[in-house]
Amino acid sequence: MKLIIAYIPVEKLDAVKKELDDRGVFRMSVTRGRGCGQQKGYFESYRGSKKEVNLLPNLRLEIAVNDDYREVAIDAICAATQTGSIGDGKIFVLPLEECIRIRTGERGPNAIGGESRYCSNNDKIE
Repeated sequence: MKLIIAYIPVEKLDAVKKELDDRGVFRMSVTRGRGCGQQKGYFESYRGSKKEVNLLPNLRLEIAVNDDYREVAIDAICAATQTGSIGDGKIFVLPLEECIRIRTGERGPNAIGGESRYCSNNDKIE
């Protein structure tokens, strides 16, 4: 199991969701954030003085996937966001030690849901 954390431009969310949906990845958490990378920000005028704005708005996506969907999710995010320009975003992939579905107490890959070779009957888990 993996936890994929992606920082993407705000305006790319709909495209990312569509790409993920088209590839069978439906579950995610989205958080608004601010950050800077290579682009470092920009200058803005406010009441006659220039102010550096170096924390730009972005979105943080957290997507827990079974190992089968690791590359599927990464490819979907890249397909929706990659322009070749600074500011396209960043993806981090972390090992996910445990997943627990609180409602049922299910643990492990079945608790994440979706299809997986690890699910006993390979049916979609709701």
